[in-house]
Amino acid sequence: MFDQTHKIYQVSDLTFLIKEILESSFMALTVEGELSNFRPSSTGHWYFTLKDDNAMIQGVMFKGKSASVRFQPKDGQRVKVKGTLAVYAKRGSYQIICSSMEMSGEGDILAMLERRKQKLADLGYFDLDRKKRLPLFPSKVVVISSPTGAALRDILQVLNRRSSGLDVVILPAPVQGEGAGDEIAAQINIANKYNMGDVIITGRGGGALEDLLPFSEESVVIAIGESEIPVISAVGHEIDTVLSDLAADYRAPTPSAAAEIVSSSREELRTIVKNIQNNISERLIDKTEKIRILLNQFTPENLERNFMQIIQPLFLRLDDAKEDSIYTLREILLKKSHQVELVKADLESSSPLTILKRGFAVVSDMETGNLIKSAGKLKQGQMINIRFSKDQASAEIKGQNK
Repeated sequence: MFDQTHKIYQVSDLTFLIKEILESSFMALTVEGELSNFRPSSTGHWYFTLKDDNAMIQGVMFKGKSASVRFQPKDGQRVKVKGTLAVYAKRGSYQIICSSMEMSGEGDILAMLERRKQKLADLGYFDLDRKKRLPLFPSKVVVISSPTGAALRDILQVLNRRSSGLDVVILPAPVQGEGAGDEIAAQINIANKYNMGDVIITGRGGGALEDLLPFSEESVVIAIGESEIPVISAVGHEIDTVLSDLAADYRAPTPSAAAEIVSSSREELRTIVKNIQNNISERLIDKTEKIRILLNQFTPENLERNFMQIIQPLFLRLDDAKEDSIYTLREILLKKSHQVELVKADLESSSPLTILKRGFAVVSDMETGNLIKSAGKLKQGQMINIRFSKDQASAEIKGQNK
């Protein structure tokens, strides 16, 4: 113990000692009391007071923990919180920093629900092979819910917006309180007995655990499991889970989501048809434009232009071939003419007449006509013929010299 007789404490020192003693001594508390002055902040933190007939204590629950609470706290509710004791030195006050919060008695309810869940599971009501397929295009939907609740209003608004031609049968039933579960089960049985629809939606908006208990009643689970009509369970918000969710053929997180599910096929079909219509229209327009472009190519002007584009290269090739042929023939003729001139010159140079023109003469025996190539062949008195280039003469041999 501290010696309190003579020691003088500073306020901060005393507060520090109190903080150290309290926080180390009360590290894991469970406190039950009535909520009062509940003040949720814009940041998501909760500030409140826990009280009973004789005392009160401040409490705070920060955003990271408050998100896991299954109900919406409000003044007057009796709750059970777990947390640690903390001293706020600047104010000289203490409070509970809460890590969890549940409705008073909720633990007993959860234990009861767990026992019931196990029992119904053993009976096979949660087996997957019991699940029925939802109809692709339901024409009539049965809604079992409170006639004055927000859940019914949300369902009708969604169905009216997405499937205005869908028939809706409303079977009213209380969704909380004593006997609500039996009435819900009775309406499910009536819907099956008279085959009142293609699919059943049963549910309600969110609430505290005890408010949702009717949808975890054995009678409701059995009625859903034995239903010949597929059942969609749409209870509370996404964080809420009841036994009817496990037994139903489909679990919707909210009543609005259930309405979207039963109308989704029609909406998807409408969207698919619309997309097909748009695709067909776009393709027809595209094909028509291509045909129009093709037809424009067959106007007289385009045909003449296209024809000229085809034959013009041929004309050019023909002209080129003609010019090439003429040039080749000219070259051949020129070459042959030159060759002829050469042959002619050669022939002329070799012609006896050409030789005679240069002053030579041809001597032959006048009697025999034989050429005389040597004077030794001549005889005295022999008559010879002398041939010049243009004329000739005769002579008599008088003598010869070797």
